[in-house]
Amino acid sequence: MTPPTNRPDRAGALHKARARATATPDDPSWPLRLAEDLRGIRTDWKTSAEVCVDAAWAARSAGRSVLDLLSPEDVLATNRNPITSRTLAHLYLSALRFDFRCPTLQRLVEQLAQTARQPLDCYTRALYAFALLGQSRPEGLTVMDEVLATAEEHTKTLHVLLHGLWLGQDLDEGAERLLALSSRPALATGTGTDTDTDPIVLFREAGALRRLGRYDEGLSAIDRAIDCLPPGDISVHADLIRERSLLCAARDLHQHRSPTRTSSGVPS
Repeated sequence: MTPPTNRPDRAGALHKARARATATPDDPSWPLRLAEDLRGIRTDWKTSAEVCVDAAWAARSAGRSVLDLLSPEDVLATNRNPITSRTLAHLYLSALRFDFRCPTLQRLVEQLAQTARQPLDCYTRALYAFALLGQSRPEGLTVMDEVLATAEEHTKTLHVLLHGLWLGQDLDEGAERLLALSSRPALATGTGTDTDTDPIVLFREAGALRRLGRYDEGLSAIDRAIDCLPPGDISVHADLIRERSLLCAARDLHQHRSPTRTSSGVPS
């Protein structure tokens, strides 16, 4: 009988698996190798999500999208070890999220729920919520609340939900819900320099504040986001500058439409 992997060895194996996955090698079989690595150390859904999200993003950034390496059939296959199946699902569904393919993501998770041998993990359900929220479907809010009840403060899961609220422009009180979610301990940015460390959260907050007409607060959030980007980081810089332009334009339009008042307070 093989003895259980001790904690130091497991940590080293996880570090090695993460490094190999995010290096986006030329070998197109790396998703399957990652699945084998995570199976070997018996990862839970939280660790799987953390590794797979970063790997899917790194692959996309390098022009080697997981969507070109795996297929829906790979995700829906029922003859694999549960950890292997979960890894492939996390990779493929995360890649769909990054490409904003919400209807496709929704359909695939619904198919997965029908064929899976065990209940879907919390992160996969969060991705399903994202797909619904991104289409401004109100049932996404119900799924989001169900996920929040079990996600605790798992940062990657909360980011998926935040992303969905940001994308779903027509959700009932979507902007207010986004701001409430961003105040969770795992995401809270606050107003002090010691806590303003996540430009993505600040970026999402700025968009919500713009939708609420709180333009100056939105500009403050986006400026903090730009300021806390790592030096030379261009991955999200363009998005931040675009949001800043939208905030300025919306504020200027609002001020232009507001009637000019005389010193007596009467519109001129």
